[in-house]
Amino acid sequence: MRHSRRNMLSAAAVGLGVAAAVGGVVPTAGAATTAPAGSPASYAAYERSAENEAANRAFFEAVKRSVAEQRAANPGALAVTVTYNTRNAPSFRTQIANSTRIWNSSVANVKLQEVSSGGSFSYYEGNDSRGSYASTDGHGRGYIFLDYRQNQQYNSTRVTAHETGHVLGLPDHYSGPCSELMSGGGPGTSCTNATPNSAERSRVNQLWANGLVGSGLDTKG
Repeated sequence: MRHSRRNMLSAAAVGLGVAAAVGGVVPTAGAATTAPAGSPASYAAYERSAENEAANRAFFEAVKRSVAEQRAANPGALAVTVTYNTRNAPSFRTQIANSTRIWNSSVANVKLQEVSSGGSFSYYEGNDSRGSYASTDGHGRGYIFLDYRQNQQYNSTRVTAHETGHVLGLPDHYSGPCSELMSGGGPGTSCTNATPNSAERSRVNQLWANGLVGSGLDTKG
């Protein structure tokens, strides 16, 4: 799917931090509600852009910094819990819950957990012609934006699980088959697989081995 540093929604502050809040996600009002309807072609164009790749890396780096704070507070922990809130994505709570269940049953070294506010990242919903994405403002804040139209055209749980994969450190790989979650929209709208394959599961477990994200940020996939 896709990523952008341009903020999209109302200016509601939502904290970032696993052990403690690091700041607030403050999307700017306006653009998301007036953007024209997207299409698979427009999603694909942005998905393959350098801007999208850079935003992937920045988002994971922001989550990684928050996890480093958790490790500093509890250096003996063998696993990390990455928290999120869904206050600004009420229409997608079922898909988000399904995505969390899929990831938590797929990997062992990191777990996702919903909280009522704050958290490591937040989910938002709205309209954007470029589709859904994981974003950061470059100051240690992150959120996943879920686009209404794209989630009607593509399997919504797959979209959500794909974007959540970026939180866990996985890059896009749009040339991959439907069985590869991070191939995203590459296989087309008929693809409904929302589960990471064995290589993706292994990569996430490697990144989060012993509760600590790997030192590298190799998101070239």
